[in-house]
Amino acid sequence: MRFDGVKVTYYGHSAFKLVSPTGKVVLIDPWLDNPLAPSGAKSSLDKVDLILVTHGHGDHLGNTVEIARKFNSTVLAIYEISNYLASQGVSKAVGMNKDGTYVFEGIKATMVDATHSSTIDTGRGTIPGGEAAGFIVEFENGFKVYHTGDTGFTGVMPIIGDFYKPDLLMIPIGGLFTLGPESAAYAVKLIKPRWIMPMHYRTFPPLTGTPEAFREALDPEYREKLIVLNPGETAE
Repeated sequence: MRFDGVKVTYYGHSAFKLVSPTGKVVLIDPWLDNPLAPSGAKSSLDKVDLILVTHGHGDHLGNTVEIARKFNSTVLAIYEISNYLASQGVSKAVGMNKDGTYVFEGIKATMVDATHSSTIDTGRGTIPGGEAAGFIVEFENGFKVYHTGDTGFTGVMPIIGDFYKPDLLMIPIGGLFTLGPESAAYAVKLIKPRWIMPMHYRTFPPLTGTPEAFREALDPEYREKLIVLNPGETAE
């Protein structure tokens, strides 16, 4: 396994920490108090440079406001979510949209399409959260991570595979709200990544997809590329 100097920590559900070769810390969908998250996940952070939010649902927006305010992090999200974050005191909320790219100190983050809904629970009801998205993150050394966000099949998956050529694919397998093991395995064939990490499973009883079922559904050539992290584990 070679991640070219990028360290990836899984916190359960769809939450990841990525540390770049130069030490920059990127969080994606930081719901760090999800039921599977390791104890002390939030308190273990000593800095967060960049946060990427795929959509507004609470299991993805998660602890973004709290963390961004603590570390003065830059937060990338679709425009409607960025406006909400700014209203909550996030001073570096950056709104963007699909196929746009934001460059943060040598790291390129491109927002791409996902098929899912997106609302924000304000505690007093829900408000529209724009559209759901995924991100392509290209680190300073060219290593590329594709976090699909919550999604079903999208027509851009083959395009993403061909154009961006992601090294690491983070893909949901839980089913019901997203791709399940069999459909995620088919999506892998469209994207053709070097490495594959499943996410968005086992957090709640309805998310019945498992890494074992995903592995079985993968074409043999991709099974050896599958990396299953337990919450709290790091791959590098």
